[in-house]
Amino acid sequence: MAPRTDCSHLQAENLAIRPPIDRLWTVLLLTGGFMVVEAVGGWLSGSLALLADAGHMLTDVGALGLTLFTARMARRPPNDTKTYGYLRLEILAALVNGALLFVIAGLIVVEAIHRIRNPAPIQGALFLAVAAAGLLVNAVGLSLLHGDREHHLSTRGAYLHILGDLLGSVGALIAAVILLTTGWTLADPIISVLIAVLILGGAWRLVRESTDILLEAVPGHVSMPEVQRRMLAVPGVSAVHDLHVWTVTSGIVAMSGHAVVPELADHPDVLSRIREAMRDLGIGHVTVQLEMAGRCGEANRADESDESDGADKADGTDRAVKTDEALRVR
Repeated sequence: MAPRTDCSHLQAENLAIRPPIDRLWTVLLLTGGFMVVEAVGGWLSGSLALLADAGHMLTDVGALGLTLFTARMARRPPNDTKTYGYLRLEILAALVNGALLFVIAGLIVVEAIHRIRNPAPIQGALFLAVAAAGLLVNAVGLSLLHGDREHHLSTRGAYLHILGDLLGSVGALIAAVILLTTGWTLADPIISVLIAVLILGGAWRLVRESTDILLEAVPGHVSMPEVQRRMLAVPGVSAVHDLHVWTVTSGIVAMSGHAVVPELADHPDVLSRIREAMRDLGIGHVTVQLEMAGRCGEANRADESDESDGADKADGTDRAVKTDEALRVR
């Protein structure tokens, strides 16, 4: 059996920044409960803004459930076939959340265009009451997730869903006030389109960032020239090559590379200094291969070895020829 890969330090880093499970459950229950209220209120009042927000809340329930599922799965330890464990499930969840936001925004726009062409009667008082209640519920959910949105990409996805709901509630409230004061029913679908545009902005950022992580792109806060500069600044390092920096999952940045350190005695100190320099850049998982000479040095030595072998062979040939000539003279 192959030896088990030890990634306990990565697991510890992930657990230290794991999503706020209790708050996510609270937001899930609030969102799921009010989704039913808003769907019924939208149907009874005839408001597209409320129905659109209820549909968005349905995706919120799925997004929050997916976030909770991946948070639990990410705590499973690594094994022989998944050396990073299940940490990247969070990134997949964020990508799915972003894709769902695109779908919902598209559906809202399509239905809004239909409502603009074919205005429908709306019960303003019920519309206003449900919109005000939705604003309150979404504000509570947003406040619960606000402090953790920068630490976990999947939590940010859930946060963006709730933010979209909050904007939906604000838009619905504005539309309800306009409807009650002026009787202009087109305010409802027009504001719904504006809400969809705002949702698309957050969805695009979420999809782009999660895709970058899956492609193992360099994190936005890390500069590769700066990584190289700091490694070369370490005493004893003469050259660096094959540098790679990527994000394993939210909050865990990894780096690998080769450093040429001619003096063997300097290796332990150089390795320690490189790790410290990378830690200052926010890179916690560092793998560096130290070499006595770089590729060029090895190539030069190989060329010199080939030339030496060729010279030896030439000398041997000359000696053999001279010996044959001596024997013929005798």
